[in-house]
Amino acid sequence: MPSVPNDPPSFESSATGLVLTGGGARAAYQVGVLQAIGRLRRSAGGRSRFSPFQIITGTSAGAINAAALACGADDFEATVRMIGRAWSGLGPGQVYRADALSVVRSDAPWARLLSAGWLIARWRRSGLRSLLDNTPLRQLLAQMVPLQRLDELMAKGHLDALAVTASSYGSGEHVTFYQAGPQQQPWVRSKRTAVPVRITHDHLLASSAIPFVFPATALDVGGHLEYFGDGSMRQSAPLSAAIHLGAQRILAIGSGRIQEPQDLLAPNALSGYPSLAQIAGHTLSSIFLDSLTADVERLSRINATLALIPLEERHRTALRHVELLLIAPSQRVDVIAARHAHALPPAVRSLLGEPSMPRAAEELKGAALASYLLFEKAFTRELIALGRSDAMERRDAIRRFFGWKRSEAAPDGLRALRRDA
Repeated sequence: MPSVPNDPPSFESSATGLVLTGGGARAAYQVGVLQAIGRLRRSAGGRSRFSPFQIITGTSAGAINAAALACGADDFEATVRMIGRAWSGLGPGQVYRADALSVVRSDAPWARLLSAGWLIARWRRSGLRSLLDNTPLRQLLAQMVPLQRLDELMAKGHLDALAVTASSYGSGEHVTFYQAGPQQQPWVRSKRTAVPVRITHDHLLASSAIPFVFPATALDVGGHLEYFGDGSMRQSAPLSAAIHLGAQRILAIGSGRIQEPQDLLAPNALSGYPSLAQIAGHTLSSIFLDSLTADVERLSRINATLALIPLEERHRTALRHVELLLIAPSQRVDVIAARHAHALPPAVRSLLGEPSMPRAAEELKGAALASYLLFEKAFTRELIALGRSDAMERRDAIRRFFGWKRSEAAPDGLRALRRDA
């Protein structure tokens, strides 16, 4: 797993970026990692209230966490506590209404309805635009993300940039909407573009609009409206925005395991023909998880290549070395979801195609899809705890990344962290 070298760079002159990936309810994991970072800074004797991240970027549910964190850049730990309370007390009614699924009989699996053509006919007649109505999420954003603070925070130097990404259904472009100082110039790459804006809650709704599940959001781009969905779609370079915005060191928090144990990848790990929910979960995992792994590998190769070039010659290339620390779940999130999927609303359980959700970790057919929709506090609290534990397991790497040294007088470890949380 990529990490920083033993000799850290000069921290006074380098901007630190935070990259928060997508994953629906899986984004609760990010909160636990951030809680641990706050604890480790205090254990190193840090007294600053300000965010250790000058550049914050996010995608999908990670965009919501990123925006909330950016809006509290002048008090990092208080903001993390606020975000933690929101995720720890979360219920599906705060994110979506399941009314749209009332057209599906609770005892009829989706696959059978599709084969009869009944669901498609009802869908067309009702004019539905998504399986779930995420109107409640807008109300949650109004409480959790005070975007009006961004200008003041940037003017005071607490924050350099915030960026969120979304995918245009019209143009097919992957668009990064960013709010930064006037000196920051937009960038264009193949099928990727950056647009300077004043970020709104609509940008967050667009970035987090899981395809088919939540409705697309209309955004103004260059004077015309385009409809956008989840920013993880077609996102080939999730680290790119932070790099373009000037980050010289990046902490990236993933929402799925980077490598799976081989025994769980055996051909019979999930026996039988795949259910529709299993296929949907596999598709969402491809959208949310695979691109980060590929981008991390690409950055590692660039860093390795640059290391072979003498320092006096590196100015001849546009490439630059970027320190990277990646933290991702140490456990399979779909296995965790399988233990909690029974708590989903009945209409959503019918969508997963299983009348009774899996009760054992090996029964995972609907659990991958469930993990993206499980906005249930029991599940999110377990993910937060996993994030704290994983970050504390990597505390030495985190300290090196930030240049922190542990103060012997300060408490350390998960016990103190749980008390503070």
